[in-house]
Amino acid sequence: MAEAVIKNKRATFDYVIEERFEAGLVLRGWEVKSIRAGRATITLAHVYVRDGELFLCNASLTPADQICTHDKPELTRTRKLLMHKKEIMRLMGKVDRSGYSLIPLDLHFVRGRVKLSLALARGKREFEKRADQSKKEWKRDQERLMKNDMTKGKPRQNYHD
Repeated sequence: MAEAVIKNKRATFDYVIEERFEAGLVLRGWEVKSIRAGRATITLAHVYVRDGELFLCNASLTPADQICTHDKPELTRTRKLLMHKKEIMRLMGKVDRSGYSLIPLDLHFVRGRVKLSLALARGKREFEKRADQSKKEWKRDQERLMKNDMTKGKPRQNYHD
């Protein structure tokens, strides 16, 4: 997978990710340029299903410096996602029956085309978020302690012997 250009950092904080998928996007030329320049945000975006098709809503793209003059930019327009019909039907079933949500994870390029990584996710409750935060802090403290122990416990080497 290619390196992500735009990431949704809130996705793993607010949701438990069950499965990941990749979809293409129907974009205009200026939108591709602004994604390549890193001028997009998908933190508040979400994916919904309507009439057997997937749509990305609330993704904000700011126009890059060189923009076409005859095309009026819509910053938060709804963009259509491209996936196989079988995958869309499977996602629709999980979203309807199991109470999952479709969350955009990142925008990246694959062979010159913009792709969206999206996840089938379940929302975290408040106590789950606090538990994850405390685990992260404990891991950070552990690494700090280990680093300090490694530097204090080492005897100095004398290279002149």
